[in-house]
Amino acid sequence: MNIALVVSITLVMGVIFVNGWTDAPNAIATAVSTRVLKPNTAILMAVIMNFFGALVMTYFNAQVAETISNIVSFDSGSGNASQIALAASLFAIVVWAVVAWYFGIPTSESHALIAGLTGSAMALGGIGAVNGVEWLKVIIGLVVSTIMGFGGGFIVTKAMIFFFRGVSRPKANKVFTIGQASGAGIMAFLHGAQDGQKFMGVFMLVLYYNNLAAKTGSGFVIPLWVIVLCSLTMGLGTSIGGSRIIKSVGMDMVKLEKFQGFSADVSAAICLFLASVFGIPVSTTHTKTTAIMGVGAAKRFSSVDWSIVKDMVLAWILTFPGCGLIAFIMSELFMAIF
Repeated sequence: MNIALVVSITLVMGVIFVNGWTDAPNAIATAVSTRVLKPNTAILMAVIMNFFGALVMTYFNAQVAETISNIVSFDSGSGNASQIALAASLFAIVVWAVVAWYFGIPTSESHALIAGLTGSAMALGGIGAVNGVEWLKVIIGLVVSTIMGFGGGFIVTKAMIFFFRGVSRPKANKVFTIGQASGAGIMAFLHGAQDGQKFMGVFMLVLYYNNLAAKTGSGFVIPLWVIVLCSLTMGLGTSIGGSRIIKSVGMDMVKLEKFQGFSADVSAAICLFLASVFGIPVSTTHTKTTAIMGVGAAKRFSSVDWSIVKDMVLAWILTFPGCGLIAFIMSELFMAIF
């Protein structure tokens, strides 16, 4: 049995599991914080909708997976160096994510994934191993998700206040309870559509560099068993480790009412859907948390705990150089040892 293959698949499963552990709970955080859904119910729904999001969107439109699989190249490695460098990138992502989870900081595993792959590819082939065109999509996604998340959360909240200004609070809460429960399900579906595809792209890279998959003109044809395996692994991670991130995002950063939680879900869902359709890899964590910030700011800026926001933004800023550097060092170390 190919040891490099076994290690690489184990690590990619670990990365997917950690993504479900740290990223997926963001989709349901607002519904839990406003007590629309009980934590266990919300997590179960997230598990199911993550699975269907990854399954359905990948079947109809796998552009996000194609972008991730083409963002860097490990082709310059000789012997088994490509497998070793790819494995090192996955190891670095797991380390980064677990440390962030321990401190309750909802870092973006999407950004960590991109940073880790880039760092390891550069250790193998220098700057030439990075596909600038695909990387540009990451930058575009980062900017668009920030603007659409925050701005959308702000605008949708203001719109809800305007349209429901003459409705009694009990009646409005009934509407927003249904809306937020539905919104949480849609968010979980779109998380699977975005993040599920990203990690399927990495899984296909592992198979490709172990001569078990072939590239077509646009990328890989992702088999059903890979979709199912990745989706179930992500769901398992969500079911085990979701509560800490739910508390940080949905309860500590902003105290939300039901109409605010609904507004955050609508804003984030629109952004994620458009990004998935156009094949732009965006961070579910980044999109949802900026939407919540926008929702809080629509009420008043002081309602947002900006100290928590500062920690999150710092984690986002550090992810690209931090996780990329860890991956670069791990790749050099792994290639020297193995």
